[in-house]
Amino acid sequence: MKLLEGKTAIITGATRGIGKGIAKVFAEQGANVAFTYSSSVKAAQELEKELNALGVKAKGYQSNAANFDDAQKLAEDVLKEFGSIDILVNNAGITKDNLLMRISEEDFDKVIEVNLKSVFNLTKAVIRPMMKQRKGSIINMSSVVGLKGNAGQTNYAASKAGIIGFSKSVALELGSRNIRSNVIAPGFIETEMTAKLDQDTVEGWRKAIPLRRGGTPEDIANACVFLASDMSAYITGQTLNVDGGMLT
Repeated sequence: MKLLEGKTAIITGATRGIGKGIAKVFAEQGANVAFTYSSSVKAAQELEKELNALGVKAKGYQSNAANFDDAQKLAEDVLKEFGSIDILVNNAGITKDNLLMRISEEDFDKVIEVNLKSVFNLTKAVIRPMMKQRKGSIINMSSVVGLKGNAGQTNYAASKAGIIGFSKSVALELGSRNIRSNVIAPGFIETEMTAKLDQDTVEGWRKAIPLRRGGTPEDIANACVFLASDMSAYITGQTLNVDGGMLT
């Protein structure tokens, strides 16, 4: 029996990195997957094909999670196409790093809008169908940076810390409807983005992690499967650090 058999998941920002890893592992576990992307049409088509080949229903939607109306329309379209929304993974996010002295107002606002406001937009869009079903699992992607801060990332840290407070409040509001809201805080995860970094720097980070390696998108995806499945039926309002012991 696959852990997500028959469930439908919305995953935002899924054409690369962590989002793509989650989409693939969810499909392998039997979930039907509706995923969003902002501009990479070709990558979205390829992912759609890859997921459908696993025997589930999968469809990509070009949608801006930071836009309230786009999020509402996405939820309507997915409900019409798939019949239910059982899982929401808010994964879409960006960085615009700079020291506070140099950061522009525009770069602060943009990161808050894409990383935090999108979580509000999508959560608000799916709670009505989830309340009707009397079940649902919402998983929000934060970061260890949201827990401990990081120089040069005031905007990113604020957005990721905000996600934790938001998620706890949702857990309190919707628990009586059997809707769960949890957070995953990834540590140093090796993706296409980190592959462009200086290798000595990356090696230094790996050595500082108790498990002596960076995480993979699959490491995050496996934790998401647990929180999305009925195995975690009595877990809500929690933050799970998936960081190789970085914050220990």
